[in-house]
Amino acid sequence: MELQQLKTFCTVAKTKSFTRTSEILDYAQSSISAQIRLLEEELQVKLFERMGRSVFLTTAGEKFLSYAENMLKLAEEAKEIVGGADTPKGTLTIGAPESICTYRLPEVLRQYQKRYPEVEIILKLGLCSELYTWVRHNIVDIAVLMENEIIDKDLVTETLKPESMVLVASANHSLVYKEHVKPEDLQGEQLILIEKDACYRCAFEAQLAAAGVKTKPTIEIGSIEAIKKFVISGIGISLLPQMAVEEEIASGVMSRLEWSDRNFGILTRMIYHKDKWLSPAIKAFIELSREIIRM
Repeated sequence: MELQQLKTFCTVAKTKSFTRTSEILDYAQSSISAQIRLLEEELQVKLFERMGRSVFLTTAGEKFLSYAENMLKLAEEAKEIVGGADTPKGTLTIGAPESICTYRLPEVLRQYQKRYPEVEIILKLGLCSELYTWVRHNIVDIAVLMENEIIDKDLVTETLKPESMVLVASANHSLVYKEHVKPEDLQGEQLILIEKDACYRCAFEAQLAAAGVKTKPTIEIGSIEAIKKFVISGIGISLLPQMAVEEEIASGVMSRLEWSDRNFGILTRMIYHKDKWLSPAIKAFIELSREIIRM
């Protein structure tokens, strides 16, 4: 298999369109189809299902995608190492959860693009569990996430910033008027929380369980922005990173509840694989993250 075939395969997987892929790669659509056909013949599997004008990865295609991305990354690394270039260029793939992407990375990436315009940035959003997998399998070069403890001998971790967590409710919620909100005050309340693998959710639920508190069945939402809308409308209470709700609290549409135990120990960290070759592009991102996020 050739690198161009792999690049074509990955592009089709991303765009779900042979036509769009031909436009991006500047190849005739017949050439795109031929490259995919040759790749399927070599692998002896069908990589795509064609449905109307769209194409979708088969199960085999989904399995092959991570390998194809990995091979393209290794080829790029080899070119940079042999070329000995010190100027950041090529592709930088960053993994992050929604909260970090929305509230910590914009200024880092704005400054990065300004300083290193030759680097193509790919940002992949995912849960913490997904980010660990992506780093281990070289799907992303580096990940930035919120975690209180990372024990993995294969990963290099660096703490960037402690993060404050806040319990929030709608502006007219009855608990807003309490000087201190204790776990037992949440008995029977409706909670709206992020996915179960979020470390701060685990810590919060452990506190409630230790106090014997039973709430209504939790509403679980994968988007912090959606959770905020639910909270503001009065549907329930949530625990969120302070950085995500500062604007809403300041404007008065959301209120902070004075939680009695604020010790969640959440940190924003960078992680990358211990065997990862740190290209100039990755090193530049690490340095800029230290400079901006730690401020």
